[in-house]
Amino acid sequence: MVKRKSLEGDVCPIARTLDVAGDWWSLLIIRDALKGMRRFSEFQRSLGIPKNILVTRLKALALHQILETAPAEDGGAHHEYVLTEKGRALAPVLAALKSWGNEYLPLPEQQAV
Repeated sequence: MVKRKSLEGDVCPIARTLDVAGDWWSLLIIRDALKGMRRFSEFQRSLGIPKNILVTRLKALALHQILETAPAEDGGAHHEYVLTEKGRALAPVLAALKSWGNEYLPLPEQQAV
């Protein structure tokens, strides 16, 4: 497997942002967190993501302070993943991606025949 090059110190802010949150799984986890999902099982069910990949992405998002862990709201022994201010600040980025996708990548049934 080829190790991905880090763009952490890149002069371009887009490259640095992509280094932290630019893979599709991370963006979809952030999307789901913005919708109110907090539990590992909710993310896995929504995304159909393998557990090992979800663990890796959640840890990376927490490392970059996009998500943080918190005690479960129901008082259970497990923890939940909560967006930080930094994570919530990605909402306009996801809204822009959604808007672009609706405009330029319509579903087949939405395309003119």
